[in-house]
Amino acid sequence: MLAEAITADFALVKGWKANRAGNVIFRKSARNFNVPMCKAAETSVVEVEEIVDVGTFAPEDIHVPNIYVDRVIQGEKHEKRIEHLALRKEHDEKAESADDPGARIVKRAALEFEDGMYANLGIGIPLLASNYISPDMTVHLHSEHGILGLGPFPPKDEVDADLINAGKQTVSIFPRGCFFSSDDSFAMIRGGHLDLTMLGAMQVSKYGDLANWMIPGKKVKGMGVVVTMAHCTKANEPKISEKHTMPLTGKRCVDRIITDKAVFDVHKKKGLTLIELWDGLTVDDVTEHGQPFAVSPNLRPMQQVAA
Repeated sequence: MLAEAITADFALVKGWKANRAGNVIFRKSARNFNVPMCKAAETSVVEVEEIVDVGTFAPEDIHVPNIYVDRVIQGEKHEKRIEHLALRKEHDEKAESADDPGARIVKRAALEFEDGMYANLGIGIPLLASNYISPDMTVHLHSEHGILGLGPFPPKDEVDADLINAGKQTVSIFPRGCFFSSDDSFAMIRGGHLDLTMLGAMQVSKYGDLANWMIPGKKVKGMGVVVTMAHCTKANEPKISEKHTMPLTGKRCVDRIITDKAVFDVHKKKGLTLIELWDGLTVDDVTEHGQPFAVSPNLRPMQQVAA
């Protein structure tokens, strides 16, 4: 498919500061697609929190040069709205119970991390798995809207409305981290610089076809490789299927599936192999819906990271 470049008539952009020459900077993770949109529009209008004198910030710190900026507006001061306040203590407490299916998935997913790895985590369960990374291990977490070195959810006194993940949840960043625009972020992904992508899913076929962005007839916010998901829907329908029935996000792109009942490796031609099973369950318990898969001769209990 050939996708031609888009040129907008207007780009309406929210920035942090502009100097009187029209150069603009953004604060923390608020850069996202604002930078490329200023470049892609015939007329760019940037609302900022403060207009400062030339020389207030260094030329090398400028994110959008004034050649891309046609109008600057100083907005009224107002409290920045946080859409999803996520706090570290609350999410840690939710993940403590081994009887909770979500906690099982989180603690098993955390075992996929390796020292030195660059990993992108989807919202929901994958992001919670980051709370269980060993302190002896360095994992560079990537958020597609412009963070590398993503940290866990913050304590209440460190919440920052300009530091959020792609799911609009409040987060933190490690001292080694950095911020950038979304086009740079996707260049990292398309360039193959990430070692692992961990996503939630609505459905995965036996050959690794992934559906995680749309349920026909239902509204799903956002788009939604290692897939973490509940084994069945709330209606007790299996999320692992012989063939996909939902609109696909990617074809034969999943390498491993982690559910609250089991872990499967995915072969793009042969299909699924069951490699781990939650303690107390049998193979029959995960085949009651007829999901077709092979069973590894080295099948073992489902592993869990130490709390």
